[in-house]
Amino acid sequence: MFAVDIPPAPYSDPWNIPLEQRLKTLLAGRHRVAYFYEAANNSTFRYRAYNMVQTLNSEKEDGISASFFFQSDLHCIDDIADAADILVICRSGYNHKINQLVTKFKIRRKRVYFDIDDFVFDTNYTHLVVSTLGLDKEDPQVWEDWFAMMSRMGATLRMCDGAITTNDYLAARILEFCNLQTAVIPNFMNQEQLDISQKIFAKKQVSGFSRDETIHLGYFSGSPSHNRDYAIVESALEAVLESDPSTRLVVVGYIEAGPSLARFGERIIRKPFQDYVNLQRLIGDVEFNLMPLQNNVFTNCKSELKYFESAVVGTLSIASPSQNYLKVINDGTNGYIARAHQWASIILHAISNIDSYANMARQAQADSLSNYAWFMQRDKILQALGFE
Repeated sequence: MFAVDIPPAPYSDPWNIPLEQRLKTLLAGRHRVAYFYEAANNSTFRYRAYNMVQTLNSEKEDGISASFFFQSDLHCIDDIADAADILVICRSGYNHKINQLVTKFKIRRKRVYFDIDDFVFDTNYTHLVVSTLGLDKEDPQVWEDWFAMMSRMGATLRMCDGAITTNDYLAARILEFCNLQTAVIPNFMNQEQLDISQKIFAKKQVSGFSRDETIHLGYFSGSPSHNRDYAIVESALEAVLESDPSTRLVVVGYIEAGPSLARFGERIIRKPFQDYVNLQRLIGDVEFNLMPLQNNVFTNCKSELKYFESAVVGTLSIASPSQNYLKVINDGTNGYIARAHQWASIILHAISNIDSYANMARQAQADSLSNYAWFMQRDKILQALGFE
């Protein structure tokens, strides 16, 4: 484990802002962008609305302003539609309020975009999604819920003038589904996340990547839907823990380590779900971030956020060969790629190659900053919204 020693950061959701203030922020510029999401959360809303708004508002010279709004704000729907020049609806399923919101913008001849970060809009793939997430296929309500949700998402997408998404693979799925022009803006790190991450990396740099005699493997789960992904690596973890007494497993979030690992006792370290700022501290402590992922159309649409959020704090990732992980990880240079049957051998190889760790981590950190820092995204956002 690394000797980083960064204290916990005080945290409260930075998007808890009164509607009046959010409207005032929108009105601050000459060219105005309204982002809509059903309700704030720490995942899609943060990446696809809050981060976008923060980045657009980071410069004032070009007169562009942005703000975000929720379902609970739609009693002011006319105020929002009058004020904004562009509407971006983020991953929201069709209902009468969405229809009304889109209509308000279109009758004012204003552009409407749909931003989505997951392959959950085409019901031809509902069975694949349900299977991949390990949901109970015997439960009729599962099918009712997922067909309804994906159908409603697709209906909203089809109402819009264009789409925005996280990677080329998912953009191609949107094109197949509704033939909409689609721009790519990757998920990226906002100011708060990047500030603490740079402090963590600086500590590692100053200490020469100093660490104790143990090797910590981290699995960081942002939702309870990753059981089948984790299952890919579980037996490999048992083999690694058995063969190397210096190894430890850190499991953070909604996943349990599994009964087969119970015999390793205190070498299995369990941490609860973290806010996105303090999560960086835990990622920065471990030597290797494990990113197992099933291989299918649904999972290949997933973004590379687990890679860059680890890389930015100088932690190397070991990942399955999904479309997007292969694009960002150069095996043996800024991380490692492990196919399903290779996990144990690749983890042990990475441990044996620990002398190369600092150089690899520096390359990964530089890559994460140049491609996924908030200050590198503004031009991409402007281009996607038709400003350039």
